[in-house]
Amino acid sequence: MKLKRPLLYAVIAGANALSLAAALVLTLAGGSIARSQGYNSAAQRWDPHGESTQISCFFSDDAGYTTDGMNALRAALKNELSAIVTDPSGNIPKIPDAYSTPIGTGYVTSDSTGKGEAALTAVGGDFFLFRDFKLLSGAYFSDDDIMQDGAVIERSLAWTLYGSANVAGQLMYIDGVQYYISGVIDDPTDKYQKRTADETPRVYISYKGAESLPQVRYSAGGGYYGEGMGSGTDTANKLTKITCYECITYDPVENFGINTVKKQLEGMYDGKLTIVNNTERFSPSVMRKAYRRRADLAVRKDTVVYPYWENASRIAEFKLSPIYFWRTVCFVLPTITAIWLIWLALRFAKKRGRSLISALIERYRKAVYSRRQKKANINTD
Repeated sequence: MKLKRPLLYAVIAGANALSLAAALVLTLAGGSIARSQGYNSAAQRWDPHGESTQISCFFSDDAGYTTDGMNALRAALKNELSAIVTDPSGNIPKIPDAYSTPIGTGYVTSDSTGKGEAALTAVGGDFFLFRDFKLLSGAYFSDDDIMQDGAVIERSLAWTLYGSANVAGQLMYIDGVQYYISGVIDDPTDKYQKRTADETPRVYISYKGAESLPQVRYSAGGGYYGEGMGSGTDTANKLTKITCYECITYDPVENFGINTVKKQLEGMYDGKLTIVNNTERFSPSVMRKAYRRRADLAVRKDTVVYPYWENASRIAEFKLSPIYFWRTVCFVLPTITAIWLIWLALRFAKKRGRSLISALIERYRKAVYSRRQKKANINTD
């Protein structure tokens, strides 16, 4: 039985309303998940005008990527930018970057009775610019500090050592090596980060500061140091290993930064490297495409070292891909309905136009006939 036209229109209107409501709910849910992974928004924090792209490069433990390779990439980015940017002053936009590598765990003690184990990460460059850490006390250290013995620790470790989060400036000892607490950050609070970060609290120290640690000083054979240092040496050269490199590049042309990084790294570290465009990773168009390769997000097929914040973002991608896929599906009916309404409007306008033209022709014909009649009557008189 065919539906009567008013009922049919009501069903179509209701279906469109439900589709748009579902699309709105999915949009809000997707936006909430994407915003929870704040580390991917470093480019927006650095450049509110949206002219820059954040890129992250993750290497396998045996990739052999070092600070020398990073310096070569820095030079390549600057050279490519200088060839494109035509600033009369000759200035090239700054490319903030950061690098890091995990260096195992250490036994941490304080000047009081506090003690515990911590996961250690050596960091350099503008590392804290790229993090969405919540700083509870103190400040972040930097490469420009005269002394490189500062450490940023998580809240749980601060409480273990001193029973408070307000302990900036206090001393701590990692496997007997003295550091001062530069700042205290909150523990991971996002549900995805809590899932990927183990319960061991984290400590972040500079590359130079890490060279004093015994697990680094005696690990030259494991790739921590440059050439010329053998395993078992008790003198440090310098820590060079990098498993995570991040940068924010000015994009004078579309995909300039990501294409330049891929050109410099992909061939040399094929199979041992993952490059992420953080700025675009959660966009609806990227997530729709990711839905087809969702299994690749769930199954690790490489030995690339991912820090917990990247693993959390990969979980977010896994969640977002079906959300944005079904959001697109929700727009199908409203789009078809809109096209149908436009077709009806054009059809009505065409029909109305024909009627209007016919009416004008008829009026013109009657006017001509009337003038001829008047003229014939005058001639008869």
